[in-house]
Amino acid sequence: MDRNVRLALIIGGIVVGLLVIVPSIVGLFYGGWGGGWGMMGPGIMGGFGWAGGLMGIGMIVFWGLIIWGIVILIRAVSGQPGGDSSRGESALEILKRRYARGEITKEEYEDKKKDLV
Repeated sequence: MDRNVRLALIIGGIVVGLLVIVPSIVGLFYGGWGGGWGMMGPGIMGGFGWAGGLMGIGMIVFWGLIIWGIVILIRAVSGQPGGDSSRGESALEILKRRYARGEITKEEYEDKKKDLV
């Protein structure tokens, strides 16, 4: 697994964990799990109060991480470099490597080198 993909999954897991755990703890101390809400129930956002605003921001961050992770996965599967353009080899380097491996003769190497230079 690519390092960027692994990092994206770890960060995504932490963010999702925080989005579930923090509001649950706040809700537990704010009014308990279903008790003490009164006659009308917990109200909007399940009684989390100010944590509801954090949940909205958290959803934006969550979907941003999901989209970012999908882009990284697509780049990893397609073999497209993630922005590092120094990975590509020049045609002359490939030619030298083929000659060193014995795939082409010296005459072929010289002819192709003249075409490239």
